[in-house]
Amino acid sequence: MFSKEDIETLQQLTLEDGLQFISSKISEGIVFSTSLGQEDQVITDAIFKNNLPIKIFTLDTGRLFYEHYDLLSKNNSRYQKKTEVYFPEASDVENYVNSKGINAFYHSVENRKECCFIRKVKPLNRALENAKVWITGLRAEQSENRENMSVLEWDEERNLYKYNPLINWAYQDVLNYLEQNKVQELSLHKKGFISVGCQPCTRAIEEGENPRAGRWWWESSQKECGLHT
Repeated sequence: MFSKEDIETLQQLTLEDGLQFISSKISEGIVFSTSLGQEDQVITDAIFKNNLPIKIFTLDTGRLFYEHYDLLSKNNSRYQKKTEVYFPEASDVENYVNSKGINAFYHSVENRKECCFIRKVKPLNRALENAKVWITGLRAEQSENRENMSVLEWDEERNLYKYNPLINWAYQDVLNYLEQNKVQELSLHKKGFISVGCQPCTRAIEEGENPRAGRWWWESSQKECGLHT
């Protein structure tokens, strides 16, 4: 579907031109998953402002900050377009909580990853059914796991292309876009929360810390939930 030349082209294009290019190659089946973080707000703005044929969705894990819901509501009002919401299966959450405990993710990496799988990965897989291209807000400097990712990759497990238009953006590039385009963002970012996940699993970071340091801060791990590994 995409050639080596297409990938080389995408590496040179701006965010908006890249999204337009992807949309011109595929008429349907392009989706964007937003966590409502700063990078994802940049992409949401570019998609909605340009009326691109790209479905935007988010995952409500049931443990998010209030600020997530507030921003989601503001997005819907500003752009007059809806972001679809996917939830975990109630039976999965009930079985996990009743067998292991409401905050079992603090007890082991295995428990935490199981919680992420139930609340994030399984709903994501449902959202990606029949998708041909999955757009993400990943950036290389966010973590070691993301340093070698390409702007366009083939996801063998999910049988689709994964387009990472911000992979080579610096954090300052993100901030510049937000300011120049007056994009709304989570109020938590001004309180030291840079990478924001579920409320019980996210803390503010200290100056000089890696942006992902506030995620699952009690662990020594790759700081991933399974969505992008």
